[in-house]
Formats: sequence, C-alpha cells, structure tokens
Amino acid sequence: MIAMVDCNSFYASCEQVFRPDLWGKPVVVLSNNDGCIIAANKEAKQLAHIPMFEAVYKIKHILIKNKVTFFSSNYTLYGEMSQRVMNILETFSPSVEVYSIDEAFLDAKGLSHIDMYAYGFEIKERIYKYTGLPVGVGIAPTKVLAKLANRMAKKIPKYNHVYIMDTDAKRIEALQWAAIGDIWGIGKKHVQRLQAIGVFKAIDFVNLPLAWVRKEMTVVGERLWKELRGESCLEFMAVPNPKKAIGTAKSFGKKLPDLGRIEEACAYYITEVAEVLRAQKSCATYVHVAVYTNYHSTIDKQYRNRMTVTMPIPTNDTFALIAQARKALHCIYKPGYRYKKVAVNLTGLIPEHYVQGNLFEKRSKILDSNLMHTLDVLNRKFGKTTVSSAMIGTRVEEWELIKRERSPRYTTQWRELLEVGL
Repeated sequence: MIAMVDCNSFYASCEQVFRPDLWGKPVVVLSNNDGCIIAANKEAKQLAHIPMFEAVYKIKHILIKNKVTFFSSNYTLYGEMSQRVMNILETFSPSVEVYSIDEAFLDAKGLSHIDMYAYGFEIKERIYKYTGLPVGVGIAPTKVLAKLANRMAKKIPKYNHVYIMDTDAKRIEALQWAAIGDIWGIGKKHVQRLQAIGVFKAIDFVNLPLAWVRKEMTVVGERLWKELRGESCLEFMAVPNPKKAIGTAKSFGKKLPDLGRIEEACAYYITEVAEVLRAQKSCATYVHVAVYTNYHSTIDKQYRNRMTVTMPIPTNDTFALIAQARKALHCIYKPGYRYKKVAVNLTGLIPEHYVQGNLFEKRSKILDSNLMHTLDVLNRKFGKTTVSSAMIGTRVEEWELIKRERSPRYTTQWRELLEVGL
C-alpha cells in the first residue's frame, strides 16, 4: 500500500497557524510582487467572484469588501513548515517521497499487519497536533490510486480527510466517482480528447482497450491505465533524482535602468542557485544570464537578450559563478532601457566528484570547497546571506520583490518570532 499525504490549502494554512484570529475566515496568498492570487483557503474559494490567478489590482476592492485577508508570499515560512511536515512523515515510514512542498508519498508495503484506518488518522492527527496544518490522507495499492484516494478524502465530508482504498470494490467505487479530469497525470488536452470519444469518468478510461491507450497516449497513458487497474508501474523514489538545471527568474520590485543594481540582483540570484547546487553535490558547466524589460508596458522601449558562458572548470563556487555571470551581464546589458527582470540558470550539471581539471586553469579545490562549506554553515545558522559576496551590495530593498503584506518569518528569524503577551 502507498499513502499520499497532502496539506490542505498549504500556503494559506501556514499563515493561519500563526494567526488564530483568522481561523474560519477567508485568506488568500499572493504571487511574487503581489501580482495575483496563487492560493486560497476553503472560505475564500467559496467566494466565487474571487478567481484564482486574477491580477490583484483588478479585484482588490472585492477582497476588501468581503473582508478577505491577503498575504504576500512568504516562501521562507512555507519551506520551513513543509520540512516539519516531512520530518513527521518520516516517523511513519522509512521511505518517504517528497512530491512537492505540500505533498508526499509514504511506502506502507511492510505495514499490512496494522490497521490502515488507524494509521491514516494517526498521520492526520499528529501533523495537526505538531504543526497546526490540516492534511488529507489517501491510502491505496498504487500511486495514482493513492492520489485519487487523497482527493476523495478531502472532497467527501463523510471520510473526514482519510480514505483507505483497501478492496477492489472500493477501487471501482472511486473510479465511478472520479471525473476523468480528476486523475493525476491526465492533462487538459487528453481530457478533451477522451471526452470527445465519450470518456467522462475514470471508470470509462480503464475500460478502454489497452492498445488504444498505448497508441493515443503513449507509454505514460499506459502506465496510468495500469495504475488505475491496481498494477503498480510508477517507481517509488525516496531519494529524488538530481536536478538537471537550477535557475531563478524574479521580477524586480520596480524597473531598473542602471547596470549596478541589476548586477547586485544577478549576484544575489547566483548565490541562491549555487547553494542549491552544492546541496545536491553537483557542479555547473554553463551559466545562462538573461535580461528583460516589461513586455506588458505600452510606454517603455522593449528589449531582451541572453547569453551563455562556459565555465573553465565546472564548479559550484558562488564567487566563480558570479564572476562569469557578471561578464555575461555586461555583454547583454544596453543602457537606455528600464529592466524588469534578470534570470540566471545553471546547466550542464555533473556530480562534483566527476569534475576534471583544466590544464590552463589554476584552482585550489580544497580551499574552495572549505570556503563554500563554511559559507553554507554560517548562512544556515544565522540566516540567508549573512555572509555573501560584496557584489550583492546593500541596496536589496531597491530591487527586491514587492512584499508589502508579507507575514513575519516566525520560525527562522529571531527578530520575527511570535510574541505572546501575558
């Protein structure tokens, strides 16, 4: 059996954990630069006139009128709360596959001797007790069925957020209940194609001939078809595969005309992605840098460009990556424009112990690795960019994302700890 645990309205729920005055009230979370709504709790979702992914400036008056509390994205808080949930899940199974920031699969194959209902409810109750986050738990023989069981647990009130698909009769019942669009892995285009031939329910899909599924939906569709019939085809990955590319592209809080502040933002983003690179023990061969103006603007001149630099030696050294990214930025930057975004991307990733030297380049591998290790340790202990390249400068607030409604980072910043009055 495989358990799927999914946090309910995760971003909004994280905000409500530290604001009990908002329990039972509508809450939404905004995207970068407070652009649009990306998450909402069930109370907010019940307000049909507040659509997801709608630009906030268009509906802000509606949010205020309906007394909806809105927050800027607080990814530091969400990431730390996610880690707490995953740590709890590891006490229930030796194999946990973290699927996303708010979802994970648990391998429960060796737990056939225990009561699965008690197991599922214990997961739900312990997470809520230790973190305050509500979750749904679905347990079934395969990953796709576990996702479906999780959906039923959250959508059907009588199951109280826990559903166990432990018999074939329950599997059939679930397939009869689920619309074809509810199935994990079946996208909009396939949904349209399937509905065009009369497939509206999951049960209709599994009754299709395998040959048709294989021809029209390739091997991916075939695996889904088999998983829904109770045959496990999707590998359980307790250890995620290393990323093939690591990058970030964030809009500035305001348009920047000068190279200096764009350089600082570029160095900051390289610092972020280099830390992720070292965490998976990889080195980058190529550094990609791109700049963009705001293509939505009708008054600004438009320009965009990108450049790729090959590292002399593949590395995960923050300072070496910043130096090469800076060279690329100087080549593609043009004065006379107001820039909205700089993007950085590291590719050609290889394991750090596979790196070959360069006859024409001098490099002290021991010194560099020790320096980066010390940098990471200090920043993990005392906070992000406590120690960083001087290229980042001290003007972060002049280009960073707009986050006027961001809540405090209650769990990671000493100065932002929640204060309780007596």
